[in-house]
Amino acid sequence: QVQLVESGGGLVQPGGSLKLSCAASGIMFSISYLGWYRQVPGKQRELVAHIISTNSTYYADFVKGRFTISRDNAKNTVYLQMNSLKPEDTAVYYCKAKILGIPRDYWGQGTQVTVSS
Repeated sequence: QVQLVESGGGLVQPGGSLKLSCAASGIMFSISYLGWYRQVPGKQRELVAHIISTNSTYYADFVKGRFTISRDNAKNTVYLQMNSLKPEDTAVYYCKAKILGIPRDYWGQGTQVTVSS
């Protein structure tokens, strides 16, 4: 059974940094896509950044220059380094994985990030 477990969330002051991790287990085939999404109450979940099997990355405009996505293939882990955090970055952050040849998405349980003074 595939599981994604996020960690690294918490409370941080504006301008601070956090690094989120998402560890995947139970995956017997190649991961073709790893993405970070976020959601606030009453709004749709939105894409923050993703990295695909070629290591090509994508960032939403609202995080460009502040967030960095990376992956460790040996550990089946994806990271999101978040710098210069703003109060509007407050959300539950989720990771999503797609596995080559399997037509479904896998989601983690989410980790809360709160940016507040």
